[in-house]
Amino acid sequence: MDQPAMTLLDPRDRSARGLAIEGDVTGRAAAAPATLLEESWRDFVFAEVWARPGLPRRARFLVAMASAATCGLADTQLDDFVRGALTTEALTLVELREAALHLAVYSGWGNGGRLDRAVTRMSKEQGLAPAEVPPIRSAPWDPEERVAQGHAAFHKVMTFPPGPPSNPYLEGINNFVFGEMWRRPGLDERSRRWITLVGVCESGADIPIRSHIHAAMASGNCEPAEMLEFVLQYGTHAGWPKASRINGVVLDMIGKVENGLPWHG
Repeated sequence: MDQPAMTLLDPRDRSARGLAIEGDVTGRAAAAPATLLEESWRDFVFAEVWARPGLPRRARFLVAMASAATCGLADTQLDDFVRGALTTEALTLVELREAALHLAVYSGWGNGGRLDRAVTRMSKEQGLAPAEVPPIRSAPWDPEERVAQGHAAFHKVMTFPPGPPSNPYLEGINNFVFGEMWRRPGLDERSRRWITLVGVCESGADIPIRSHIHAAMASGNCEPAEMLEFVLQYGTHAGWPKASRINGVVLDMIGKVENGLPWHG
């Protein structure tokens, strides 16, 4: 029986697509690669990963910026993603300031600072007025009310109730992370998910990884197919071994969510 003729793909088409997407994503003219590694950015990362339709561009920017700040990419590469997010209007300056704060919580204030400084550099480069970001608190508050708000926000975000804040670390999670940061209106909950996922994946800590991946889907913020795309996008900065572990957890948690099971069920 005759075999059907194979369709051959022209590598020049892939390279052209990669350069076009790189220019869009970075907000600058893409240069021809000078090394094999630079070629792989053009022909795989931009031409194939960023071209995939399974994850919206806004989400890819958030994952790229968060992982660039935490996975050792150069400041110029982080600047590229921030510039691209601004020039394509995928994210506003206010949202980027909120993203830096969120990244600080889940990846450390040093990494959050890397993103915040990149936002400052790119906002100046673009001639943007400073973002009008509300302060964390501008009026006196009732400590017990903040505890209650933190408990409610934790339950909503994680899809299961928190334990009592019985030590300083748990108090910080309840009072600041959920009682204040997750409740801020400057960045929507779905966007906060992608930054959180990068932070917990980079932590290597099993419980945060499994519980947050489950909650991202159980909350309805992220679709299972999007989570699988997230792993590929994350892997381009974090590396395949880290992404392999996360891919296994995502597959496991997809099954648990579909069957109505908790993350540790």
